[in-house]
Amino acid sequence: MNKKTLFSDFDAVSAKAWKQKIQMDLKGADYNQTLLTNSLDGITIQPFYHQDTFKSLPIPPQKSLAKICETLFIDDEKIVNHLIKESLEKGAESIKLIAKNTFDYKTLFADLNQNIEVLIFIQFNDNKYVLELIQFLNNFQNTKLIIDIINQFASDGNWYSNQKEDFNTLIKNAQNTSINIGIDASLYQNAGANNVQQLAYTLAHVNEYLNSINHKTTFIFSFAIGSQYFFEIAKIRSFRYLIKKLFTEYSLNHKFNILLEPTLRNKTLYDYNVNLLRTATENMASMLCGADYISSLPYDAIYHKSNEFGARIARNQLLILKEESYFNHEKDLSKGAYYIEQITYELANKALKLFKEIEKNGGFIAQLQKGSIQRKIEESATKEQTLFNKGELVLLGTNKYPNPLDKMKNELELFPFTKIKPRKTIIKPIIPKRLAEKMEIERLDLEG
Repeated sequence: MNKKTLFSDFDAVSAKAWKQKIQMDLKGADYNQTLLTNSLDGITIQPFYHQDTFKSLPIPPQKSLAKICETLFIDDEKIVNHLIKESLEKGAESIKLIAKNTFDYKTLFADLNQNIEVLIFIQFNDNKYVLELIQFLNNFQNTKLIIDIINQFASDGNWYSNQKEDFNTLIKNAQNTSINIGIDASLYQNAGANNVQQLAYTLAHVNEYLNSINHKTTFIFSFAIGSQYFFEIAKIRSFRYLIKKLFTEYSLNHKFNILLEPTLRNKTLYDYNVNLLRTATENMASMLCGADYISSLPYDAIYHKSNEFGARIARNQLLILKEESYFNHEKDLSKGAYYIEQITYELANKALKLFKEIEKNGGFIAQLQKGSIQRKIEESATKEQTLFNKGELVLLGTNKYPNPLDKMKNELELFPFTKIKPRKTIIKPIIPKRLAEKMEIERLDLEG
């Protein structure tokens, strides 16, 4: 039976008829109190969605299929050089390097194919060194340097030098095609911001750059993907619509790429194998929302130093999704799903409203200086933390069905909890924090 004949055998049912049937089946129970739920974003989730009632937005089409990206921290240049080669041989299609200090770029890039795609996130201030690195990378056409001075200010509490000098240096360097401006929105998600806040703060974040740059440049947006599967898909689709709308306002055809990675906020120390299930769901959402790069997270990343096994499992999650689940065959796979389209519409409109409020009150940096952004994120994080503490937001193996025999005290190669450096800062920094930290600290103390 062909598709046309199959659907012609059934009469169409309106949204009104569906709702009447549901209310009849409830046998007197209140429809709104029984079936409607509210997200932390202030969006009411309906029990069903219908083609008669959902709203959609003109989401820009996905440019290309997502590339598997391996994230590496630059420490020992020879080791990183080896890891780059190994990762590319075993399925990675691009490399994300995080540089917290200057490094020996000649050693790091020794014998690497000049066509490999490398994104280097510079997290230090040394303009002379950066200019030398740009010159060296002329032979590596697909290697980009990414700098985000506003993330430095928001996460550290201080500029590298000062606002004026940092902006002048960035704007001057951004005229070189090797320099991309980064917008690290993962900071907001990992600190507990809800989806609407993440979208609005990211728009306000990039708008600070747009107010200062009058030439075409490329932006790299990094987002953390959480456990709200459909909302995470809708979040990135909303962003693709909103950023296109914002760029149009400036009449500049800026290029941009989106890099996605699993959130740290819901990852746990105890029953750590459950992290594999969390990252699998988060990576799947990333595949469905139109990313350019996806970097997975090893299940043991919060307490183990990088290791071959954890990295291989993380990489293979993406390979399975792309190659064995056929996610690499089509673009925009979530397009047309009534639920996702409606959430996309609502998130975008709420985020746009919040963004306009931020701009009306002086912009993102001004709101950081007043502490408004930090306060709003803390309020959202507290709501989420309260739900976790009550057991209404569940992390299996931690606040539900914990294994009392699970011991972790001797497994810690890295400090897995929030670290705050005592120092004088211009603003209160935005600090990422995992939901399970307090509970894990108590369990570690009980281990003796």
